Amino acid sequence: MLFFNSLLIAPHAIIPPMLLSPEDAQPKKDRRFGLLPLGWAIAISATIMFLISCTRHLMLQSTGYDLGIFDQAIYLISQGQTPFSSLMGFHILGDHGAWIFYLIALLYKIYPHVFWLFLLQSVALALGALPIWYLAKLAGLKDDQNFVVVIAYLLYPVVFNANLFDFHPEVMAIPALAWAVLSARLNKLGQFLIAIVLVLGCKAALSLTVIALGIWLIFLEKRRIYGAIALTMGTAWFIFATKFLIPSFSGAEVAAVSRYNYLGNSVFEIITNVFLQPQRILKVLFSWNNLRYLLLLLLPVAWGLRLPQLTYLIPAVPALLLNLLADYLPEYQPQKDIVFQYSVPIVPFLILVVIHTLAAGRSWIKHQRIIIIWSLVFFLGLARWSYFITKYLPEMKTWQATKEAIARVPAQAAVLADNNIVPQISHRQTIQRVTLDNLALLNQYDCVLLNQNHQESGIPQEAIANRIKDLQQMPEFHLDYQRDGVWLFKKNIL
Repeated sequence: MLFFNSLLIAPHAIIPPMLLSPEDAQPKKDRRFGLLPLGWAIAISATIMFLISCTRHLMLQSTGYDLGIFDQAIYLISQGQTPFSSLMGFHILGDHGAWIFYLIALLYKIYPHVFWLFLLQSVALALGALPIWYLAKLAGLKDDQNFVVVIAYLLYPVVFNANLFDFHPEVMAIPALAWAVLSARLNKLGQFLIAIVLVLGCKAALSLTVIALGIWLIFLEKRRIYGAIALTMGTAWFIFATKFLIPSFSGAEVAAVSRYNYLGNSVFEIITNVFLQPQRILKVLFSWNNLRYLLLLLLPVAWGLRLPQLTYLIPAVPALLLNLLADYLPEYQPQKDIVFQYSVPIVPFLILVVIHTLAAGRSWIKHQRIIIIWSLVFFLGLARWSYFITKYLPEMKTWQATKEAIARVPAQAAVLADNNIVPQISHRQTIQRVTLDNLALLNQYDCVLLNQNHQESGIPQEAIANRIKDLQQMPEFHLDYQRDGVWLFKKNIL
């Protein structure tokens, strides 16, 4: 609360003084849209997103993939244990090389609870408005225009959806990337370095974004020192993470390589074939799914997109290509949907395009109220707030029974459970979500918690029913709880 109070009273207090010009350092009472409304916008946005993500979790709609994975790993780190993910079968650094989890674990040392992740994510997304506001001001926009840009960012559907869908560390890259651009433009080397290091710590794939940022800074922004630093750090981290860090902790290639198998069997083979054999990508690149994805991504800010300003999207090209080039198989389609987190690295640069379109006086829509209405309409249409009514609420009929069953699960037991139950009990060394494969390996677990009314995609209802019959007949297990289609089996030793 102290943080939010300080933000509301004087949001410039959290901006290092060297980033403020002398005129910004002094408060101006005659501003219609100044720092105080910005502080309110950030605080209200962070509060709403935090409450919404907490509500989703309390409604048992969070998932083992990915919240359970990250929550378990961070909890184990906070307890001084090896963050081995039982859900993935390897060390958490073998996933995406995100060492930021070790810093986040400090919060779990205060009190280990998944709500820390929701708070961190919502605050990071909301604070993205802060460097965006200063980038707009630096581009020459007036305060009322700055505020319109901030509203367009906060109402951008990807921001809301990324917050709603569990927790992902790359979300923290939004304010960091925007801050990196701002620091480079203001020649603040120390802050630029901190921002780049933070981005690289969130996800190995973001090193490609940092590389592209470096190229953009060198050739378009003419900030060669900053560009060279970003290019060098991004390249070095990409090579280290993909060739050494991730394989060392996972025992295999980067997990996401499977999404581009049609291009090759390794990261560097895929990159090589993109340039040497471009014909391989045509079938995937020019598809209806990609066209739909681009429309969903661009329409919310279409009022501020003009061709000359699209050069500001260059740092976002790697993330955009990763999504567009993902295989057309059904399991990889989330990368082509704004419901998930995969478009997060694109957001700050898309807003940068809008800023410079406004600065050039070239936006398709000039009236600021119409821009806000446009943003609100697309937010209502594309942000997944409706999930609470159409998707989450109908599944509340087994909420009480599931909560009662969860309360009966011993703290240290190895558990097999439905995907939506996993993040509720992931503070343990062994937790696994139900799949067709592990349904046949029941003896590996101390407890099996199944909900017949909440089926995982791809698991036939009869498969769950058959496993329940098997558990009832297995002498090692006994039925500990059953109500409304929720079944909890425990080994007799518990």
